Amino acid sequence: MAAYEIEIILNRQLADCLSIPVFITDTIGNLIYYNDPAEKIFGTNFEDTGEMPVETWSTIFKPLDEFRAPMPPEQLPLVKTLNDQQPHHKIFWIESMKGLAEKIAVTSYPIIGRAGKFLGAVAIFWETNEI
Repeated sequence: MAAYEIEIILNRQLADCLSIPVFITDTIGNLIYYNDPAEKIFGTNFEDTGEMPVETWSTIFKPLDEFRAPMPPEQLPLVKTLNDQQPHHKIFWIESMKGLAEKIAVTSYPIIGRAGKFLGAVAIFWETNEI
C-alpha cells in the first residue's frame, strides 16, 4: 500500500468493519481500496487486484437509469463527489459482470483532510427495493 494521509487510512479501517460494500478512491477516481463485501462486485478480493485505475474498475459494472438505459458517468454519486467535493446519493440499477441487474442505493462523500485538502472520496452502497 502506498503512503496515504491519515484520513484515508481511517476510512479504510472503517470500511473493514462495515458489512456493506465500500469503495475508496483518490482525487481522480482511481480505486485505492475496497472491502470484503465489495468483492462480489469484482469477483475477486482486494489482495489479488490491489489498487485499480478508474479505467479498469469502472468497466466492471454498468450503471443503468430507472428505465435500465445506460447512465452517463457524470450522474453517478461518486463522480459528482469527485467533481464538486460534496456528498451525493442516488438509487439506480447496476448490471454486474454476470449480466444481472440489481437496484442499488449509493451514497458518496468526500474525504477532506484536517488542513482542508481534498484527499479522495468514498462510496457506500447496498441493494434496495426503493423506487
